[in-house]
Amino acid sequence: MKNVSFRNDVLPLKDVLYRLALRITLRHEDAEDIVQDTLMKVWNKRDDWENLESIEAYSLTVCRHLALDRIKRKDRQNESLDDIHLNHTAGQVNPYEQMLQRDRLELVKRIVNALPEKQRTCMQLRDFEGKSYKEISAVMGISEDQVKINIFRARQAVKQKYQQLETS
Repeated sequence: MKNVSFRNDVLPLKDVLYRLALRITLRHEDAEDIVQDTLMKVWNKRDDWENLESIEAYSLTVCRHLALDRIKRKDRQNESLDDIHLNHTAGQVNPYEQMLQRDRLELVKRIVNALPEKQRTCMQLRDFEGKSYKEISAVMGISEDQVKINIFRARQAVKQKYQQLETS
């Protein structure tokens, strides 16, 4: 890749990097620190940018590794996402429906957070970030087939667990 600009090519990735870091660490403070560290590491490698195929894939990979390292250092289990709020539509005023929606969202978040790290990260990048299988493969360092398998298994696990918990 030639003519990579930090301002135009790397800085716009900060929201995507933040969501990835948040999805892995489950803490806003950690995610913010990781994004900052990622941007610094990418900046420090600016001499090698022309050799990179994708600055986005490189940045996401750095972010993922930093987030995983942070979890290992803290040696804690992921339980749930913090401070993710429901977006309510203007027409939805029924408090009972809002409560049910909030409970369902919390249930899905708990199920997703209980997934193995690879499945959870693949699902995050594909379903929430809209990345292609090829991009996810580059970020995760696994084959596209492994990405597809992880996403399939993650979706199946979420669906089965949700149905199981909803009927009980």
